Amino acid sequence: MAALSLRQRSSAAPLALVYAALVLYASLYPFTGWRWPPGPTLGALLALPWPPWRDPFDVWSNVLGYMPLGALLYVAQVRGGRAAWRSALVALLAASVLSYLTEVVQQFLPGRVPSRVDWALNSAGAAAGAALAAMLQALGLLQRWQAVRERWFLRDSAGGLSLLALWPVGLLFPTPVPLGVGHVANQLRDTLLALFEHAPWAHGFVELLRGAEAGSQPLPPLSDGLVQLLGLLAPCLVAFSVARRGLRRAALVLGLLLLGVLATTLSTALSFGPANALAWQTPQTLPALGFGALLAAGCALLEPRAAAGLGLAVLGALVVLVSQAPVDPYFAESLQRWEQGRFIRFHGLALWIGWLWPYAAMVWLLGRLGRAAPD
Repeated sequence: MAALSLRQRSSAAPLALVYAALVLYASLYPFTGWRWPPGPTLGALLALPWPPWRDPFDVWSNVLGYMPLGALLYVAQVRGGRAAWRSALVALLAASVLSYLTEVVQQFLPGRVPSRVDWALNSAGAAAGAALAAMLQALGLLQRWQAVRERWFLRDSAGGLSLLALWPVGLLFPTPVPLGVGHVANQLRDTLLALFEHAPWAHGFVELLRGAEAGSQPLPPLSDGLVQLLGLLAPCLVAFSVARRGLRRAALVLGLLLLGVLATTLSTALSFGPANALAWQTPQTLPALGFGALLAAGCALLEPRAAAGLGLAVLGALVVLVSQAPVDPYFAESLQRWEQGRFIRFHGLALWIGWLWPYAAMVWLLGRLGRAAPD
């Protein structure tokens, strides 16, 4: 019975893949200016250079950035039924190889400063993460989490739990409206315009894209509040599609509300300073979040399949409304702080999750409709 429990699909596996992909993005951003580095031979490239300087912030960010990856890889291996020592070895080797390859490739980007020290720090961070996960397993905390998961959630809940774990990370990247994740339509439209603007055969398509451009005026108060309401209701319905019915669902609503508020507050504090941490609130925030929590509590009685269907509708409405939100000067300033300051280390992680989370959730919920397990 215990072996079967250990071999149950873990949410750590998809989270590790997502985290590894985002590490690659953050390590190779901005993906421009590729050239063969002047001077060094192929052997010198593979050996990696020594860094010309060492910023303490860089040291800690390199270590801490790879700790979650090492921990997730270890847990995914252990939950797959492998021995602890083998899981730790695989986690360390996989993270170290990923770090080494990114450091080698960074030499072809003029804006990056790769070094063998960064590789060693990344590997040390992954080892520390795997060791921490092994300690939690030795203390029985991973087994306790598994027992809690079996009481609270349905058996095939790994995808939903992964989405719920990623949702507050997506909120760390500044959003045009509080809880308004999925603001990728404008970026996609600008990319398509640049690609097809001078193609005569695509004139109609280009005009259609220009007509779909978001306005310069802020969203009306009703739309602003509706985005925040739907932004809270959407993850609640994702949770209900994998959670067993009962009072536990009320606790999930309160937990997601708290996570959303804390993540948005932290994002604002990182962008504009701790003194302005609550500047993200609008006059519609408290009524919208309160009504959204009440709606979510009412939806707690839904069966998982019904929650998945309603979640699809809510997410669709959310991305439509968010796509109409303009990029105001304060939002543009916060983006510039993230893209040009030290937040660049976390830029790719939060950016892509914030952009793609609603769409990934819709794809997952659509698949859930066809295979929702009985409550």
